[in-house]
Amino acid sequence: MDEDSGYTYPPLNTLKPVTDGLWIIDGPVIWFGMPWPKIPFPTRATVIRFGAGDLFVHSPTPLVPSLKAEIDKVGRPSAIIGPNRIHYWWIPDWRAAYPEAEVFLAPRVREQAGDRIDFDCGTLDREHGYPWDAEIATLPVSGAYMTEVEFFHRASRTLVLTDLIENFEPEKQRSVLMRWLTRLVGVQHPHGGMPRDLRLTFLKTKPQLKAAVETMIGWDPERVILAHGRWYERGGADELRRAFRWLLA
Repeated sequence: MDEDSGYTYPPLNTLKPVTDGLWIIDGPVIWFGMPWPKIPFPTRATVIRFGAGDLFVHSPTPLVPSLKAEIDKVGRPSAIIGPNRIHYWWIPDWRAAYPEAEVFLAPRVREQAGDRIDFDCGTLDREHGYPWDAEIATLPVSGAYMTEVEFFHRASRTLVLTDLIENFEPEKQRSVLMRWLTRLVGVQHPHGGMPRDLRLTFLKTKPQLKAAVETMIGWDPERVILAHGRWYERGGADELRRAFRWLLA
C-alpha cells in the first residue's frame, strides 16, 4: 500500500458518481505549506456534464489511462478549470489529452505556474460569458493573495469550492502535530472552514467576501464539494452558515 494512501479517499483516479451528470475524482496526496511543517492535502476534482455531452473539469487530478477511458465514456472535456492560483498542476496533462478543450484559469494562475502553462487560456474574471452559463453559475471571489472562482450546478444544487473551505478528518492525520495544526488553522472536521491564514488575505475585501458567501447561501446548495478533505453530502447551505459565522455575524 502507498505510504500516503491513508490520507486520501480510495479508490483514487476513478470517476465516482455523486448525482446525475456529476462526478468526483479523488486524487493523490500532495504536501503543501511552509518549508516545515507541510500538511498532507488529499486532492479532488469535480466533473460536470453540461450542454450536449460536454464536460466541465474542475481542478484536475492526474489523468491516468484508466480514468481517461472512463471520462471518454461519459462525455468530452470541453472546459478545464484552474479555480485558483495553486490548483493548476495537472491541467497540462488534460489539455494534451484533449487539445480541443478550452482551459480557463483564475487570475494569477499564469504567474504562479510559469512555464508549466505555456498555451492560450481563457480567464475566469467575471460571472458571465462562459460556455456553461446556462447550467453552472460562476462566482469569482477576490482577495489579496488570490482570486478563487466558485461554481454552482443549478440542476443538482451542488456548490463546488476549492480552498475557501477545507475539512480535514483528524483520523486521516497520522501525527499529533498534524491534527493540532489542522485544528489551529480552523480546517478540522467537523468544524472545517476557511483557513485562518487565508482569511487574513481577505481583510481589505471582507465586504465582497461576505457578499459572495451570502450569494452562495442564497443558491441554497444541497451539497458542497471541497478539493481537500471530507465534503458535505447534504445540508450545504447550513454548512456555509456554520463555516462562515465569523464573517456573517
